Amino acid sequence: MDLRLQRTLQLINGSDDGDLKGECNLKTAATSDLELLDAYSRAVIAVVDKVGPSVVSVGVERSDFNRKPEQSGAGSGVVIAPDGYILTNDHVIDRTGSIIVRLTDGTSLSATLVGKDPASDLAVIRAEASYLAAAALGDSNRLRVGQLVIAMGNPFGFQSTVSTGVVSACGRALRSRQGRLIENIIQHAAPLNPGNSGGPLVDTAGTVVGINTAIIAMAQGIGFAIPSNTAKWVVSQLLTHGRVRRGFLGIAGHQRPLHRRLIRYHELESESAVEVVAVEPQGPAARAGLRTGDLITAVNDRAVASIDDLHRFLSEWPIGRPVELSILRGKFRKKLNVVPTEADS
Repeated sequence: MDLRLQRTLQLINGSDDGDLKGECNLKTAATSDLELLDAYSRAVIAVVDKVGPSVVSVGVERSDFNRKPEQSGAGSGVVIAPDGYILTNDHVIDRTGSIIVRLTDGTSLSATLVGKDPASDLAVIRAEASYLAAAALGDSNRLRVGQLVIAMGNPFGFQSTVSTGVVSACGRALRSRQGRLIENIIQHAAPLNPGNSGGPLVDTAGTVVGINTAIIAMAQGIGFAIPSNTAKWVVSQLLTHGRVRRGFLGIAGHQRPLHRRLIRYHELESESAVEVVAVEPQGPAARAGLRTGDLITAVNDRAVASIDDLHRFLSEWPIGRPVELSILRGKFRKKLNVVPTEADS
């Protein structure tokens, strides 16, 4: 039989071995892709099923001139304890009015403010309910760039919106509205909208690794979340003291570059220091003898290059325990003992 005719007959009858193998390979590849997609979907679905009931809508209602309630704020939150404790953003509830929480089943609950921390944009409220589904706060230090994360929220009353992405970077920093640096911020690629503020960022194990706090709208949906380890510390402070206690020195300062000759002469670790531009009368720094114009180069032998370094140290240091400031006054190096007091809320 002519080879071309034989080839044609094989094609018509579907008996060509090469084509059969190719078709099998295509089917195998398609099956493999479906399996991978299915595994991804299953992971997200499992997280949504586990954490979704803990995600709530948080709004602030106030009365207008006719005494009709109107909603002046809307965001999300996550239940962190069955007896009604909810973690959200400070800017979500930073309005005068009644706090209203809506569960995913549509139930509305009144809530009261337990405490808030504008410096980290976190707040804890408590709904008038018990036996609520609660999510667990995980260890944000274990996050890795490229790790899958799920952003969840209950924005504007829409039940449990979900988006997925990956951790883009760890250790970012953002300024709070008060100017304090919020450190170790998680940058991620899960699409957000303003109503997602206060909602949880969750890993594939279903634990909360962050609290979504901000988006850059013109940067293709880059999202940021406050790490769960920061949230744990803030929550413990708020539940224990009703506020976050941070050390206070009673100075105003700014970063100032140091001359290379000064750096070499005093063998300093940093190329900049904090210049004291104002000292609060009768404050801890004033009582220790700190003066305007002094340059703070270290605290407890830890180099200080900016005002953020001081904030970072004081947030970790026990209030009332003396600290040693290394300063430059003119050409001379001095050390002063200062006892931090608690900063005003």
